Amino acid sequence: MTVLPEWVMVGFSAATGQYVERHTLQHWEFGSSLTVAEDTSGNKARNVRIVVSIVVPVGVLIAGTIIAFIIWWRKKHAKRTPETTNLTSMNDDLERGAGPRRFSYTDLASATNNFSEQRKLGEGGFGAVYRGYLNDLDVEVAVKRISSGSKQGRKEYVTEVKVISQLRHRNLVQLVGWCHDKNDFILVYEFMPNGSLDSHLFGRRSALTWSVRYRISLGLASALLYLHEEWEQCVVHRDIKSSNVMLDSSFNVKLGDFGLAKLMDHELGPKTTGLA
Repeated sequence: MTVLPEWVMVGFSAATGQYVERHTLQHWEFGSSLTVAEDTSGNKARNVRIVVSIVVPVGVLIAGTIIAFIIWWRKKHAKRTPETTNLTSMNDDLERGAGPRRFSYTDLASATNNFSEQRKLGEGGFGAVYRGYLNDLDVEVAVKRISSGSKQGRKEYVTEVKVISQLRHRNLVQLVGWCHDKNDFILVYEFMPNGSLDSHLFGRRSALTWSVRYRISLGLASALLYLHEEWEQCVVHRDIKSSNVMLDSSFNVKLGDFGLAKLMDHELGPKTTGLA
């Protein structure tokens, strides 16, 4: 009472310097034995405070209701594009299942040190891939960020999430999660320590022995057999190349990048419409 003014505000602050970290306040409680003596001269001021404390929240509530109604009205009458419909449908389907999880942009930015150049593993036609680490899962991941201006990249993003999230095979890259916040479309895969087959055949990585090459061929064939004949639908990958053939720490093969894949019924046979 002798140090603080009559009205004070209490807040919280946290910082980790240059590192990104999320802090969550789970619980807070405040108690006081302070007693304030009021005289008759303070009644008027107290009444003013009471009126203000009632009018202001009511005004805010009314304004908030009006704003919420306007937003709802605009969303209801907004023109829905096929892409928006696909994303909404995909959200509903995936969040009902037990497959890949949805990440926030903040989580993935933190995992990749804000998508720094030092974490970049490579770059393709529709975006870049970064090495990341998810603290809550205690696992390394490869984070593919689709270029914001690429409509084809967004289309492939939707296709890939809907297709690969349903597939389970030891020779297919596992999709860990996904994220689309506003203009950011991001895919999260299991991390492949030995990179792509392309980097070993044509890059600066170590050459592969014939026994390893033979095992890679068998693994890739096993993945294709599963996609073409063993799953409930026929999945035509349409983009099989050495840069999409990934290798784990034991040089086991994992086929990835299903952005151009097509789903077909087995009865239709191996026919596709149009070139990829």
